[in-house]
Amino acid sequence: MRGHLITFEGGEGAGKSTQISRLAERLEKDGHKTLVTREPGGSPGAEALRHVVLSGAAERFGVEMEAVLFAAARSDNVEQVIKPALEAGKTVLCDRYIDSSRVYQGASGGVDMVFLLAMEQAVTEGARPDLTLMFDLPPEEGLKRAAKVWADQGPDRFEKEDLVEQQVRRDAFLEIAELEPERCVVIDASKNLEDVNKQVDAAVDAYFGKARKKALA
Repeated sequence: MRGHLITFEGGEGAGKSTQISRLAERLEKDGHKTLVTREPGGSPGAEALRHVVLSGAAERFGVEMEAVLFAAARSDNVEQVIKPALEAGKTVLCDRYIDSSRVYQGASGGVDMVFLLAMEQAVTEGARPDLTLMFDLPPEEGLKRAAKVWADQGPDRFEKEDLVEQQVRRDAFLEIAELEPERCVVIDASKNLEDVNKQVDAAVDAYFGKARKKALA
């Protein structure tokens, strides 16, 4: 049986990493073999590309080059990590995936969407998200939260961009969720932690309920 690919998307400071760690622990207790990965990154090759992109070293070559580097990192992560885990029946939780490319390089960066979708199709090799949790948060609040991390390590290539760009990205994530309601569930990340936990659990439980019914049909 193929496993499940659940992706976590959203703007800066939305709390995706916290929820991924918590959900992975919960799913393991529930008997799901779980693997956590991230983008860019996840595999050794992809982690090397992550440093290049997020450090800003590739920024001078333009957004198109950054999009290609993200695609290369995704290809390695899919081939080395995601596909083997899915084939082993595991539930994969991925911090960012195809929607971040559509938003950061497409809607915000201005890269041609046809070009992006062609790369997306080529590198995912059928490893499409079964469920995507879109963590929605006003960018003003997101940047305040993210600033607590920056105090230790500084903002990365994309965190440093201004409020206008962050709002463009928020709108783009919400538009994807609206266009693909069967896959995407919007999580109100402005709520307190307990409420966000409940929203995530409800979305994941509903997905697994549908998956079980489908498997028995």
